[in-house]
Amino acid sequence: MTSTPASGPGPFFIVQNMGSGRDDAREAQATLRRVLDAAGVRYDIIAVDDGRQLPAAVQTAVGRARDQGGAVVAVGGDGTLSAVAQGVLDTGLPFGIVPQGTFNYFGRTYGISQDTEAAARALLAARPEPVQVGLVNSRLFLINASLGLYPQLLEDREVYKRRYGRRRYVALWSALVTLARAHRQLAIQLEHAGQVRQMRTPTIVVGNNALQLQQIGIAEADELSQGRLVAMGARPAGTLALYGLLLRGLFSRLGDADHVFSFGFDRLTVRVRGRSRRVKVALDGEICWLDTPLHFRVSPQPLRLLVPPEALRAESA
Repeated sequence: MTSTPASGPGPFFIVQNMGSGRDDAREAQATLRRVLDAAGVRYDIIAVDDGRQLPAAVQTAVGRARDQGGAVVAVGGDGTLSAVAQGVLDTGLPFGIVPQGTFNYFGRTYGISQDTEAAARALLAARPEPVQVGLVNSRLFLINASLGLYPQLLEDREVYKRRYGRRRYVALWSALVTLARAHRQLAIQLEHAGQVRQMRTPTIVVGNNALQLQQIGIAEADELSQGRLVAMGARPAGTLALYGLLLRGLFSRLGDADHVFSFGFDRLTVRVRGRSRRVKVALDGEICWLDTPLHFRVSPQPLRLLVPPEALRAESA
């Protein structure tokens, strides 16, 4: 724990996942301490070794932030940011982030730098702004939630990253290997806007991040600004067709593909036929098991994200 005389913003109660992110976690922590010490800001860093320890760490950070009128800050990849946000959402506390992941769609959307020092300096001048988050059943997601093939892609990607490093080309290579294997189709029922649709698909993804949707070429990305979420998926396809969809996504043309469907919605229920009561779901890259049916909606309570002023915002591209 570090405590320095209070002045300016804060205090910050920082939850850092030492096993998350593309960079050296100890180096990132040293950078955070240097910037915050120089600014005379009070802070505590609660470090954990893996994601299983996050709930207890978040509970500690939330309790201290409530008692001392502070903010909770998450340091790590998108999955870590999402897990910490889950514990902060209902409290109304300010929530800050220092992104450390491979893609960092959430941070980039709000101009929060992937560079640790720049993100820490921006945090000093940031102010809370309400931002939309998605819910599936009672679980929060910042970027997307998915079932079927996409969670398998994410699981395989983590294996490759642990072996070869957290780089984007490693993520692409692991996707190519995963798609080369045979996959079961999901038999699902979609219910939204008073309509029921039955179909088979390798995967369903529900998005809450305009930057990601725009980069892969999904036209409904603008619907997020209207307080909605966007569902997308693929019709049954072979390996070559799936490779084609991956390439279209890389060139921002996924929405043009014949095999792809997408639509915006306020509420969506997904029933998975022929399966047990629980289904594997990926929430911002982290895998969990949820009871079915799955109910998707926008959280009625926004997240109070600490967003830097325009002058300190990083490029989102």
